[in-house]
Amino acid sequence: MKLFEPLKLGSITLPNRILMAPLTRCRADENHIPSDLMVAHYAQRASAGLIIAEATMVTEGNSAFWKEPGIYSDEQVAGWKKVTDAVHEKSGLIFLQIWHGGRACHPLLNDGAQPVAPSVIAITNSQVLTPEGMKSYAIPRELKIEELPNIVGEFKKAAENAKLAGFDGVEIHGANGYLLDEFLRDGSNKRTDEYGGSIENRAQLMLEVLQTVCDVWGSQRVGLRISPLNSFNSMIDSNPIELSIWLAKRLNDFNLAYLHVMRADFLQQQIGDVLTPIRENYNGVLIGNMGYDSEEAEDAIATGKIDAVAFGVSFIANPDLPERIKIGVSLNKSNPKTFYSAGLIGYTDYPAITT
Repeated sequence: MKLFEPLKLGSITLPNRILMAPLTRCRADENHIPSDLMVAHYAQRASAGLIIAEATMVTEGNSAFWKEPGIYSDEQVAGWKKVTDAVHEKSGLIFLQIWHGGRACHPLLNDGAQPVAPSVIAITNSQVLTPEGMKSYAIPRELKIEELPNIVGEFKKAAENAKLAGFDGVEIHGANGYLLDEFLRDGSNKRTDEYGGSIENRAQLMLEVLQTVCDVWGSQRVGLRISPLNSFNSMIDSNPIELSIWLAKRLNDFNLAYLHVMRADFLQQQIGDVLTPIRENYNGVLIGNMGYDSEEAEDAIATGKIDAVAFGVSFIANPDLPERIKIGVSLNKSNPKTFYSAGLIGYTDYPAITT
């Protein structure tokens, strides 16, 4: 099977092409320090060709999920080091997804601080879980242009800390309506300065972050995740195909480990094919994500549409997903009610076929 062929990913070689997508599960503590439960969770899934660990805060005060992890304090670095050690002990590979929540952050999660965004436009198509229950998103304030170098600096520090924590590389989160994606797409970016207007201007912050992180790690240990079609967090772009083609061509300049593309829309409001034009214009390793089963993944790789698949929900419920796919064993069913709950239920208690 093509899924079990090794894949050269920048400066490392993956043992298979079944990747674990970043899955925010809110099992860190109230100080955003990775927990021992997270150590167990990731170690259970070390047979993935690559684990891409969950969205992780680059700086204090940009929480969007309540108990998601951070990578800006010594204690957080130490917590993540336990995770990477456990994964490496099982011969696994693990990247960290570094992230700024942007307008998806909420004052109740950040000591009353107003969230920031490229423009004063709030998320309206969903709510956020807070210590006081589900709440509507707050209206963000527009970032001043002189604040943007600090954002880039926060990503740089996060990349440096990820090295200290023992990760094999980092993925920059440029998807799903968080800060870098908010700048990239014209539905959320209405700026009139050099960070708004044209695609080139709107992509500038993402590319600056990408460059500074590549300076820390070397480009072949850095990946980028994008979601040109996803309308989650009230996102939209007037021309996602044009955006995808422009970005694919521009990213060739970086020689990244990979480009990770969410091919569809969670809410099914924007329909289209972004993978084909990206594949036609991007020269590097292309990872597909969203809605794949093992049969479609095998076919997509065999026909050259993509190079690997990042599985999300399947890895939540199946810690031994590669082995199950290899021998044709049926998959455990996941329980969405426990995706964001505290504790081991629905997190580390899904059985492997060997237990």
